[in-house]
Amino acid sequence: MKKGIAMTLAGVLLVAGLAGCGSSQSGADNGATAESAIEKYGSDTLKLYNWGEYMGENVISNFEKEFGVKVITEYFDSNETMYTKLQAGDAYDVLVPSDYMIERLISENMLQELDLSLIPNLSNLAEGVKNLPYDPENTYSVPYFWGNVGLVYNHNNVDPAVIEEQGYEILRNTDYKGTIYVYDSERDSFMMAFKALGYSMNTDDPAQIEEAYQWLLDMNNTMEPVYVTDEVIDGMINGTKDIAVVYSGDATTILSENPDMSFWMPSEGTNLWSDAMVIPANAPNPKLAHEFINYILTYEASLDNSEYVGYASSNQEVLDELSTTTFADNEAYLPRTGYEKDEVFVDNQVLKKQLSELWIKVKATK
Repeated sequence: MKKGIAMTLAGVLLVAGLAGCGSSQSGADNGATAESAIEKYGSDTLKLYNWGEYMGENVISNFEKEFGVKVITEYFDSNETMYTKLQAGDAYDVLVPSDYMIERLISENMLQELDLSLIPNLSNLAEGVKNLPYDPENTYSVPYFWGNVGLVYNHNNVDPAVIEEQGYEILRNTDYKGTIYVYDSERDSFMMAFKALGYSMNTDDPAQIEEAYQWLLDMNNTMEPVYVTDEVIDGMINGTKDIAVVYSGDATTILSENPDMSFWMPSEGTNLWSDAMVIPANAPNPKLAHEFINYILTYEASLDNSEYVGYASSNQEVLDELSTTTFADNEAYLPRTGYEKDEVFVDNQVLKKQLSELWIKVKATK
């Protein structure tokens, strides 16, 4: 989901044209030309719509060289921004939306069914991203990055035993007043409140929503939280605050840069999120889109992606390797799986609107 990845120049087009080495697992011929690409795919241009700074340094240039194509990348800063562009009729070959948005796009017939015979590297998928509830058979989507939401904290100033005991309730512990960052997202913030109260993060029960609203109001009115998005990364690297709500991929970066920081996933449960590659119904180049999706699942591309961005790879081999090498001592890299209290967000537009309105009220009371 995007997640706290730093957004750069939303809506600006970047044509990546740097050369790189090819990917041996993709099954395409090295040194392909534009002419051969047009003959094979019907086009030599792929249009990608992705989150900002969400791809390895050499992934695009390597793909372009190997398949004789060019990639035009446009960036979005939220699933809702991407959805609005699709509704307006903008055409892309590959999108990378989040779980609940994929569920919505499927229900509104805005995605093509995938031809899985063209994506043999689907066999590389990590166990943790198989059979996800929004698309259990990968009929429409192929996972890209995934992770959890948790708490980054300065273990010199916050007793690990306290944060492990209190979980999200530490965000209302006045011993830490003025020292917390909270992610500025209604779904994630209400998720914390629901979990702290023992409820499902997808509940639409009015009484439970009201209780969660009061929980967040109390946090807001007693703790002097600072609401952030991407700023949380530099803020915690610099040690500006002692506790922050953070996506696991951003937490990986923070822990890599600041050894005083640790990561904790509360026992009350959290969000297990995933972003996945899909092909819109109006995609002009679906054959090339399938080739790109298959390429992203290769070892080489997945390694470049995950090592550079810091989010958990959807490629099992890369996930295993990085969790024992580059991120071996980084407790945020490897997502928690199989935990009964963790959940995946479901698409509920009525609930989302209600929580959005309440979240505005929470912040307005400061």
